[in-house]
Amino acid sequence: MPPLSEQIAAQRCTVVVLDDDPTGTQTAHGVPVLTRWDVDTIAAELAAGPPALYLLTNSRSLDPTRAADINVRTGRQVRAAAEVARRRVVVVSRGDSTLRGHFPDETQALAEGLGGGFDGVLLVPAFLEAGRVTVDGRHWVADAGGWMPVGRTPYARDATFGFTSSDLPDWVAERSGGRIPRQDVQVLTAWELRRGGPAAVAGRLRRLRDGAVCACDVAHPADLEVLVAGVLAAEAAGARLLYRTAASFVRVRAGLPPRGLLTVAELGLRRPADAGGLVVVGSHVPATTAQLDRLLADLSVIGIHVDAARLAGSEQQVRAEVDRVAELAGDAVAAGCTAVVHTSRTVLTAPSAALALARSVRVSAGLVQIVGRIPVRPAFVVAKGGITSSDVAADGLGISRADVLGQVLPGVPVWRAGADSRFPGLTYVVFPGNVGGPDDLLAVVKMLDGSGGQEGADDCTAE
Repeated sequence: MPPLSEQIAAQRCTVVVLDDDPTGTQTAHGVPVLTRWDVDTIAAELAAGPPALYLLTNSRSLDPTRAADINVRTGRQVRAAAEVARRRVVVVSRGDSTLRGHFPDETQALAEGLGGGFDGVLLVPAFLEAGRVTVDGRHWVADAGGWMPVGRTPYARDATFGFTSSDLPDWVAERSGGRIPRQDVQVLTAWELRRGGPAAVAGRLRRLRDGAVCACDVAHPADLEVLVAGVLAAEAAGARLLYRTAASFVRVRAGLPPRGLLTVAELGLRRPADAGGLVVVGSHVPATTAQLDRLLADLSVIGIHVDAARLAGSEQQVRAEVDRVAELAGDAVAAGCTAVVHTSRTVLTAPSAALALARSVRVSAGLVQIVGRIPVRPAFVVAKGGITSSDVAADGLGISRADVLGQVLPGVPVWRAGADSRFPGLTYVVFPGNVGGPDDLLAVVKMLDGSGGQEGADDCTAE
């Protein structure tokens, strides 16, 4: 049997990824990402024959109804564009590796938009690069103390997408509100992957019917390769599959070879008139707060605190806060310092998940307004957090198309903004909220600003 990479290349197929926030590009390189599209735009990209194409739906910031609507509409557009471009496609609904998102609403809506008739939905949340694995149907997250079931992590207490189950069949039943009973969820175990190989995987997948959910174990890169080889064989035999996965699956399914971390030379940095960089932090997960504290302690940055309550308040409060922060950030960037615009660390409470999501969207919209008001081209932009990075890219920086360059740290993707963006060629770092150790955000900023890790290389005056 030919190597997996040759099997994928022979298919002449594009993996179209509907990404619910920009962090899903964290294992990709050399592929395009769109934040706005129509049938013609998708068709033009498919005609170029990329191994993968990312469509940034940002659906994690939407309520379930709107998230479903964008999946139905985009599914129809992808189907039509594939016919226009005469390009075969398979479709991934890329979701969070810690199981926060609109599942199964999105895959059900996407299946409808793509014309229905799917035999199965593969649930593959493993994100090996960030220490997320699935064993015997149970999802685990690595932390400083070892391995923790995902249902016991801070991610499971998310105000909008919280859950209690670490066992994936239980999680599917919980997230679906019982619409998909636990006993209807199949589990493809690592034992089956390793003992039976691709042929056994293909056999299991070929027996899926009526859109059944199949949770797949993955605990090692070899597991992913066996799983994808089995997927290829099952699809060649006529199985129609839809995927709900984290980022690791996408790279292997698209046949993208592994690549090392980006060097400074590969980042394509432009420092206009010695302008400084811009860091925007909206995520509130503990990992982000620890990283932000470490960054703000460095003398080369100017921390600018944003009152999240004011951004979620009246129009007058929003306007005043946006004006204040944008002026401070613009002055810092123009002075050659890195401006760190960050929201309050206190999480605003809300009586329901829907209201919590609506408030977070309003806060993110305020951050976007701040970025849009900064008149100076920054040397680079780092956005920390999923919703934040999506909104800053599409609306604050006007990026409708970008190229994914690779990763600056494991799990931290870098984009180069397209020609039609506000700052063409801008180096844009999408830093997921739940990725990295305490020093990693500072390390990225030091790499980008050229100080080479020298703490306090430039002494900027804090706010």
